[in-house]
Amino acid sequence: MSDKINYTRKGDIAVLRIQNPPVNALSHAVREGLVAGIAQAEADAGVKAVVIVGEGRAFIAGADITEFGKTPLEPYLPDVCKRIEASPLIVVASMHGVSLGGGLEIALSAHYRVAQPSARVGLPEVHLGLIPGAGATQRLPRLVGVDASLDLITSGRQVKADEALQLGIIDKIVEGDPEEVGLAYAETLVAEAAPRRAVSEMPAAQAIDWDAAYDGTLKKGRGQISPAHAVRAVQAASELPFDEGMLAERKIFMDLMETDQRQGMIHAFFSERAVGNLPELKGVTPRGLQSIGIIGGGTMGAGIATAALLAGFNVVLIEMTAEAADAARGRIAGNLSGALKRGKISQMKYDAMTTTALEVSINYDSLALVDLVIEAVFEDMDVKKDVFGKLDAVCKPGAILASNTSYLDIDEIAASTSRPEDVIGLHFFSPAHIMKLLEVVVADKTAPDVVATGFALGKALNKITVRAGVCDGFIGNRILATYRTAADHMVLDGVLPYQIDKALVDFGFAMGPFAVGDLAGLDIGWATRKRKAATRHPAERVPTYPDKICEGGNFGQKTGKGYYIYEAGTRGGIPNPDVPVLIEAERKERGITPRDFTDAEIVRRYMAAMVNEAAKLLGEGIAKRPLDVDMVLLFGYGFPRYWGGPMKWADLQGLPALLADIETYAKEDAWFWEPAPLLKQLVAEGRSFDDLNKEAAQ
Repeated sequence: MSDKINYTRKGDIAVLRIQNPPVNALSHAVREGLVAGIAQAEADAGVKAVVIVGEGRAFIAGADITEFGKTPLEPYLPDVCKRIEASPLIVVASMHGVSLGGGLEIALSAHYRVAQPSARVGLPEVHLGLIPGAGATQRLPRLVGVDASLDLITSGRQVKADEALQLGIIDKIVEGDPEEVGLAYAETLVAEAAPRRAVSEMPAAQAIDWDAAYDGTLKKGRGQISPAHAVRAVQAASELPFDEGMLAERKIFMDLMETDQRQGMIHAFFSERAVGNLPELKGVTPRGLQSIGIIGGGTMGAGIATAALLAGFNVVLIEMTAEAADAARGRIAGNLSGALKRGKISQMKYDAMTTTALEVSINYDSLALVDLVIEAVFEDMDVKKDVFGKLDAVCKPGAILASNTSYLDIDEIAASTSRPEDVIGLHFFSPAHIMKLLEVVVADKTAPDVVATGFALGKALNKITVRAGVCDGFIGNRILATYRTAADHMVLDGVLPYQIDKALVDFGFAMGPFAVGDLAGLDIGWATRKRKAATRHPAERVPTYPDKICEGGNFGQKTGKGYYIYEAGTRGGIPNPDVPVLIEAERKERGITPRDFTDAEIVRRYMAAMVNEAAKLLGEGIAKRPLDVDMVLLFGYGFPRYWGGPMKWADLQGLPALLADIETYAKEDAWFWEPAPLLKQLVAEGRSFDDLNKEAAQ
């Protein structure tokens, strides 16, 4: 018997207690112990039923991530599930906390399932580029039907106990100690002579239009293939005997294991967990945080305030006038009402957040006792310096002064105060209470414990927090400016914005760059181009047609027209016919003969620009690790998760071929396409970006 499974006997019931903290992951020892425990129960004279229960926080949270990438050891999980289900004893799974992935598959192999009211179940394998591989695609449809199974398996969503009961995944909800609840249920089943009820022996699932379900799932996944492949696995549960369906599921699972998408999603999974672990912060204690000040109550400031309130902080928000203060309070209340409607907070919490936890003031003196202040005012250096001068005067010693700037120099802002060691950049993404990314921008003189506090705040706000150095645009916006320029160059050279948007949506982005520009507001890019005009390199090719769009008062969705035309009551936009006219006029003015681009060439150039600029950032130390870049693009810029991020994409494509393409592009435009020194170095040494991640982790 494995030390991960504790075997005890309570009357005629055997209890297998999983003891693999913190969440009872299905390690080799757990799998081995479950098989041995079932065998021991069967050999134990007089035992009539078995209860499987987890110790600590969960029943079973899924696979053991420390075994990812290693050669699996017997017994394999499908065989464990088969062994549990085949037992002549009645097997009960008593579930609490989470039962995810293989954990739910273990439960489905039991004959009966009882759960705590707070329990949650789910099959999240699609988020790793896989499908369930231990029988869930075959058992769940037999238990709850095809429609519910397809919903759960293709979405990967978690289901609360009450919904799981309604669907038929579990048989009962009983509150109490999970072991005692499981024992009581097993004793009742034995007393009532309940039949041994194996899900695999239930009738096959009903048939549907499988091709339509596959096509619809593939379209919904925007190119991610694992959910669509899950449809085919469930189809096998409808069309094949159980054992043959298991073979079909296993083949699909193993085929997906070999895909680039699986590699990309596994990379994203581990990078999410690694991004906040910085060697420079080891042993550094963050400063205490209870109250947060915010300067500016517009969309961004109100979003930051909302996020802080939801995380349990007290908030003091400063506006310039009483009218602006009232408007800011209204925005925050509106944001919080959304959380109330979704059941994220109670009415009592909503009332406390909008009254006692929130102070809206027009007086900077109200910030005298806050622990951290986040400035979220107009993106102008003089304006920000003025704000920081006021903060320097009123904030207590040790208070952290943070700027939410998207582009501006944090070192210059810090120099306008008497305490540059307390100044940091905290770049939120709008809407700040929803978007998951936070860039922590570290200036030259920022104290280590201030950096640590920035990361602690990000964790408290449930953000993916990434360290960035100081440069124009930091990590995300600097890379954005580059790949957006690559798109602009392709437009000048012959392609229309609409083909670029379509090619990138087909690649996996939710929106193309020109549609994103319309959504954000074309006036933002217009202002940036004006700001950079004085420092622009003579060789830089900057199109003028976007300025002409803006000069006509067309800023995108907020004005109803930009690259696209947006009509009231319709979803999305239609191409603006004025845009091709402006583009053609500029091509003639520049003497450019347009040429055709394939969708593949569009994607390749766009991605090459992204990766090349990211490699420059890494070489300069603005980003510390390639995975930091990947997390910024995944969580702030809509990069398709199944590629893992641009640096993982580059590794999957092969760095030598990518560098060769960049060098070819450089023959057309040497200044823009100058290969990053780091990229050239990696190719010369036969190394990858993933190698850099591994070195940083050592």
